[in-house]
Amino acid sequence: MSTPSLSADTPDATTVSALRDPSVIRQVRPFGEEPADLLIDQGRVVGVYPARLRGVLDALLPSRTRSIDGADAVALPAFIDLHTHLREPGGEEQETITSGLAAAAAGGFTRVFAMANTDPVTDTPERVAWIRERSHGIGPVAVSPVGAVTRGLAGRELAELDAMADEGVTLFSDDGRCVDDTGLMRQALAFAARRGVAIAQHSQSTGIAALGQVNAGPVADRLGLVPWPASAEAAIIARDAVLAAETGGHLHVAHVSTALAVEVIAWAKAQGWPVTAEVTPHHLLLSDDFAAFGDARFKVNPPLRAASDVLALRDALAEGIIDTIGTDHAPHTGRTKSCGWAQAAFGMSGLETALAAVTEAFDGEHRIDWRMLSRRLTDAPGRIGGLASTDVPALCAGARADIVLVDDRGGEPLRPASLLSRGKNTPFPGMVFHHSVSAVFLGGRRVA
Repeated sequence: MSTPSLSADTPDATTVSALRDPSVIRQVRPFGEEPADLLIDQGRVVGVYPARLRGVLDALLPSRTRSIDGADAVALPAFIDLHTHLREPGGEEQETITSGLAAAAAGGFTRVFAMANTDPVTDTPERVAWIRERSHGIGPVAVSPVGAVTRGLAGRELAELDAMADEGVTLFSDDGRCVDDTGLMRQALAFAARRGVAIAQHSQSTGIAALGQVNAGPVADRLGLVPWPASAEAAIIARDAVLAAETGGHLHVAHVSTALAVEVIAWAKAQGWPVTAEVTPHHLLLSDDFAAFGDARFKVNPPLRAASDVLALRDALAEGIIDTIGTDHAPHTGRTKSCGWAQAAFGMSGLETALAAVTEAFDGEHRIDWRMLSRRLTDAPGRIGGLASTDVPALCAGARADIVLVDDRGGEPLRPASLLSRGKNTPFPGMVFHHSVSAVFLGGRRVA
């Protein structure tokens, strides 16, 4: 959905008089631009009015109107995450659906796509239905189950793809594992073309990455750990892009991490092939220099890469070569992250720090392009995830009032214990971010 400029139209008296349950979020800056007031009724946006028209609007509003102080915050449509690990069922020690959705809401997300690598794996329509039923009514965040591509994530035979699609699944992934088998991946993409869904690939060639632990280069040499070459990612992306071109199936590349991968994706898109891609907040902000001391908080799959890769990822996101931001929220217990690098689990907790990390990556000499970030955090994931336009938040009349307010005045040092996720494995303890989510509204009602 597009993100239009503010309307300078005078509030319509007939429209305002017909409001049944009005509220106004006052003095916000939609997309960081001109101060405005957001008029909401019955869970939907009625209008976005420049602050200079406040007197006109107030004269028309009924006395029962609720007024909410926006404190000059940046206002954005609420976010959608295509890449969340909720762990339940089977990994409740790390995260539950309840704790994960609380973390999502705190981070500004009102919909998450829950990855299939649970125990049991989400590889049947019955398990898809279970995730939906288990998450229903828990909190304000909607859950879209992701179906596994292969049965049990084993990479040997396709899962019940059609049956899961019949159950409403629009995104399929073996994330955590690569669909290494070329023939299986071709079949999966042919299915995607037939059903109008997407296959999200964890691009990691087993033959190249093998038991890789850290980005190939000086840091791997210094630590004496098994290196993880960039070609392990790019080779799979190139193969799958060709398969997508042949079958017409939508390939979505998960957690892109290297400049080489960006080049391959740009090439595929230039051919007009059905390829989209995502990048994580941590790959936009952190380089492998943070892994140099062997602290497993920085152990992630794919690994943190060189500073030159980080810059290439930022440019690719800004230019639209990379379509969206996916958190790859991967909560773990302290026990599984404090047992030495080689034994520690891969992954970072990321839902609650996503916006802060991304804006930190783009802050500095360049003014943050809030409209670009909104397209990457809301519009693109909604489109890739196959959501109806009415389910994608927007700051325009008629849209559901799912809204995030961002405080750009700085904050306190991040305390892992304060995270709502059970996974306290953040790479950012003690960091003071310049931006933070200060409020989240779902259907006009504050939920975080």
